[in-house]
Amino acid sequence: MGLPSTSRRRPLMTDDSDAALTIIPRDAHNVSRRDISPNALRVLYRLRESGFGAYLVGGAVRDLLIGGHPKDFDVATDATPEQVRGLFRNCRLIGRRFRLAHVVFGREIIEVATFRANQPVDDDVEAHEVEQVVRDNIFGSIEEDAVRRDFTANALYYSIEDFSIRDYVGGFEDVQARVLKLIGDPERRYREDPVRMLRAVRLSAKLDFTIDAATAEPIPRLASLLREAAPARLFEECLKLFLSGHAVQSFLGLETHELLPVLFPEAAAALRSNRSGALRRMVLKGLADTDARVAADEPVSPSFLFALLMWPAYCRALARLQADGVNAPEAQQRAADRVTLHQMDVIALPRRFSLPMQEIWLLQTRFSQRQRRRVFRLLSHPRFRAAYDFLVLRLTASDEHRGDVEFWREAQHHPDAAVESAEAAAPDAETSERPRRRRRRRRAGGAE
Repeated sequence: MGLPSTSRRRPLMTDDSDAALTIIPRDAHNVSRRDISPNALRVLYRLRESGFGAYLVGGAVRDLLIGGHPKDFDVATDATPEQVRGLFRNCRLIGRRFRLAHVVFGREIIEVATFRANQPVDDDVEAHEVEQVVRDNIFGSIEEDAVRRDFTANALYYSIEDFSIRDYVGGFEDVQARVLKLIGDPERRYREDPVRMLRAVRLSAKLDFTIDAATAEPIPRLASLLREAAPARLFEECLKLFLSGHAVQSFLGLETHELLPVLFPEAAAALRSNRSGALRRMVLKGLADTDARVAADEPVSPSFLFALLMWPAYCRALARLQADGVNAPEAQQRAADRVTLHQMDVIALPRRFSLPMQEIWLLQTRFSQRQRRRVFRLLSHPRFRAAYDFLVLRLTASDEHRGDVEFWREAQHHPDAAVESAEAAAPDAETSERPRRRRRRRRAGGAE
């Protein structure tokens, strides 16, 4: 059963329109049904038994080929979304421009997409219009579907019919060589969707692939095109870059391909001006800790992540304000607000993350205080633990905070003992409480 007569084929947007099919038989690859989600297999078999073509596609095939364990399994088919819904009671359709079918099995969702073909785009179409055209896809053939994908490694189709892999763009060889290569002309593909530059960096970090020279060459030249992308979309891409367990390599990739100054302009400028490299060491250590938490299946806060990535910008803004004579408390708040506001022009950081991020910064000065009431007040602050972890991380940049780290490490377990020890060490210094003056009450109706 094929596509309905209403689906028309259109010319391809890429220069590689002549896709050449290579079939890799079962005995020439390592993808096994044992490693595929049983629910994905159910979807594939049901579609095939109903007369449709159905293939496991994309990242799952790629990851299985390199011995990985995919979390998501996507299916491509010539059945329309409505036809897919007719086969599965547990199916819901999503999307407006292009409808996708989600077949739901408890907590697992198998995404089923109809083969797509891009509309033709004229050379004189404005860049900001191209992304909209690209997203407004129509149904096509499996060959067109393969060519419209971004990287060759993502355009492999595993057939449940004979357990072979179908390759139309040379992706199988690229996966074996661990090379990430764009399909079609790289510059044109980046202009169609500048976020592909970030995807190239992220996937190369995740897969430990080398970015093909022709794919990498235009990135520094076209990096500024990312400013045309929606800030909300860039926020989501940043989460994928830094919260998927490969944050260090992603950061280094952004530096290498000159994307960091576009994503984090003020932070990148601060890192360049920090000749000692202390701030960069701190950022890399924090990202390494993030990777370790992801590997241990421990939660990672986006607020802490962005506090880390934007800390160099905050430090630089704070230093400039204080140099201009602004008093410390006011300078701290103004620096936090200024850096956050400027960054949101590029990346739409939601308030539920930006406000805790600022609290992490602003609490740093309170760690030098030893007064009993202030100690207990800070210990009860909802952002204390994140701010303390950030203080510990700052030791990577400077050893001057070691005394604060040791005090607050003890204070978390034995607060009374820590305060008494601090007061004994400096009874007349900042750790002692000033006695409050008793204010005289004026008598009603006259002077005393």
